[in-house]
Amino acid sequence: MLPHYYTVKGNGEHEIIIQKSRFITNVSRATTEDEALNFIQEIKKKYRDATHNCSAYLIGEHDHIQKANDDGEPSGTAGVPMLEVLKKKKLKDTVVVVTRYFGGIKLGACGLIRAYGKAASEGLSATGLVERNLMQVMHTTIDYTLLGKIENEVRSSSYIMDSIEYQENVQVNVLIPESSKEDYLNWIIDLTQGKNNTTEGKLLYRETDVVL
Repeated sequence: MLPHYYTVKGNGEHEIIIQKSRFITNVSRATTEDEALNFIQEIKKKYRDATHNCSAYLIGEHDHIQKANDDGEPSGTAGVPMLEVLKKKKLKDTVVVVTRYFGGIKLGACGLIRAYGKAASEGLSATGLVERNLMQVMHTTIDYTLLGKIENEVRSSSYIMDSIEYQENVQVNVLIPESSKEDYLNWIIDLTQGKNNTTEGKLLYRETDVVL
């Protein structure tokens, strides 16, 4: 699992007009090629009367799946510029479809490259991008008399308070960077003078909004 990576926030749609042609960008997260292909087919079905439905996607930790489709536009003028936008923004697990309704004015190869690149970039920005950071959940069980102190210390630290479970004792669930386990264990021992029981929970990704 990657320690962190960038991807789209979710599904989004954005439209621009260039030389009387409508360019409608649809964006989605896709963790498998089947998900990407299914999304592309959904958009093609939705805009079945469009002149073109061009697409691009990048999938996998190391971008091992990457495809671009010009859907009838001159070779290399639509899908590839869209794919380059994904690469430039360092996005992963992302699929983009740009639908074009021809407005009667030919753009030429260079014009098409700029138009599809712009449509993809603006569509991604309108949808929103996130950074996903790999976090380790740490379950720390303490006596209730320590709760106020530990809660305050966690909230004022770089660690993230995930939840508190009130049982016979109280369990504080904290999110920390996966690489910081030893630091956290030493930190919590010092705070509680060793009066805690800490175990590792699951690894998960935490998302924060970014502008790329």
